[in-house]
Amino acid sequence: MTPHDWFIEHRTAYATRMLEPADERAFAEHLRGCEECRTEVAAIERELAWLPMGVAPAPLRPGLARRILDDIVEPRRNRLLRRAAPWAIAASLLFAAAVWAVSQQRLDRLAATLDARDRDLAALTDTLSIMRQASRVLQTSITMDGHQGGMMIFADEKTHRWNVVVHGLPPAPKGEMYQFWFVAEDGMVRGVQLDLRNSHPAFFTVGMPSTGGRVMGAALSVEDVSAPASGGPGRMLAHLML
Repeated sequence: MTPHDWFIEHRTAYATRMLEPADERAFAEHLRGCEECRTEVAAIERELAWLPMGVAPAPLRPGLARRILDDIVEPRRNRLLRRAAPWAIAASLLFAAAVWAVSQQRLDRLAATLDARDRDLAALTDTLSIMRQASRVLQTSITMDGHQGGMMIFADEKTHRWNVVVHGLPPAPKGEMYQFWFVAEDGMVRGVQLDLRNSHPAFFTVGMPSTGGRVMGAALSVEDVSAPASGGPGRMLAHLML
């Protein structure tokens, strides 16, 4: 592995501000002299800039795990043991155990946060992979209650998965919901129900349905929440054919 390989592997981490401060400074210094890395990092930042959907990543404060271990567990325990008189050793040990228990809880929360971040990063990597490999990009405009929005589909014919973005639409009227559909040979197949209760676009990845035959397109409708799931589409908003 060459020194440059490290910068190649950490381009996405730098673009999403997940590096430790020292590593981030080293990467920034490297970018001044490496046109290849500047180009790739700029491409990643462009791909992320237009995706305000979903939950924004919440990276952990750099060095948090190290500070928990270095500043709480070991120094406090060592200082207390050095300064404690023989008659206070038992109390000091009890205090150290309490500190350890609190630190362990924090470490457990840290581990859970790291797992969640890893899952988010894996999902983001998968999403970017589909977008880069998309063999077809479809889009259409949607008008809903005076709002002008649209739907975009990035279709990857290798993995048979789609990244779908629905944007600019108001929340569904009370008692109704937005419904994504596959247009298949044998008829319409229900896909994902969309929650558009805020101003963020809806962004999701779907595979092809197991029923309905060959998929020939997609559609978006407004449905009554009390309507049977086996029924057909309600008020149609958008219709895209491959």
